[in-house]
Amino acid sequence: MTHHTGPVAVLGLGSMGTGLATRLLDQGVQVRVWNRTPERTGPLAAAGAVAAAHPAAAIEGTSAAICTVADSDALAAVLRGPDGILSGGPYPGALVCASTVAPEEVVKLTGDLHSVLDVGMLGNREHARNGELRLFVGGEERVFTAGLPLLELLGKEVVHLGELGSGMRMKLLLNLLMGIEVQAMAEAVELAAASGLDRALVLRAIAGSGFASPVMAFKSKRLIAKRFDEPDFRLRLMAKDLLLASNQAAAAGLRLPLLAAATQTHVSATEQGHGDEDCVAVAHAIAPEPGTHP
Repeated sequence: MTHHTGPVAVLGLGSMGTGLATRLLDQGVQVRVWNRTPERTGPLAAAGAVAAAHPAAAIEGTSAAICTVADSDALAAVLRGPDGILSGGPYPGALVCASTVAPEEVVKLTGDLHSVLDVGMLGNREHARNGELRLFVGGEERVFTAGLPLLELLGKEVVHLGELGSGMRMKLLLNLLMGIEVQAMAEAVELAAASGLDRALVLRAIAGSGFASPVMAFKSKRLIAKRFDEPDFRLRLMAKDLLLASNQAAAAGLRLPLLAAATQTHVSATEQGHGDEDCVAVAHAIAPEPGTHP
């Protein structure tokens, strides 16, 4: 197997970006990092990464740049804003867009570049740190082949889906499923509580049953403890991704009732002020007013 060579820039140090940068450092790769709030670069700099003041500085001398920012506005700023990756001209390395944005936004923002991949990442920050992500990749075959050694450092499964934008399409489908599953579990628990059943017992039964997906079993622990802080995946990001999936469905002329319901509920929970909590906090939009049931 060919090994990746050359420094890599990681731009955006949320839970996934930090996990990716940590994984690369652990594998002996030189890493340059940037984050909008500079204090997040501190632990990685202490671990051996080079912290840069802006994206253009972060990519200096690198062979690949991985963007893991929150949304399309942030991605546009990182790529084409002042001191952005492309502010000094085309980036000569491989540009990996791992930010979840609309598929057409990836093409719009990077369409004039020659070495671009969009990557839908399946997994959490621990998977990112340990190289155990599942990566679903869009882009030209030649670009994918060239980028495969880097991707194989980051994921235990790497799948090339097709043209640029395909990785984002898969990521939105996966988050559609996750949003619906977590909401369904939260709804079942509220019905259980309204019926006089013990929440913790019900959640343990669901998690241990054949009806639960791995993500439901994982998120059930948060619901049992009512622990919404230190999010694995922020509620507002899930709401954003469900809105993106809804837009994709509308553009295709599809009516997807479960997606529509999940989108409305996640947006409602975000508007209630829970956007920076873990996505399991969608339960707040389902729970009745205090005192209405045991």
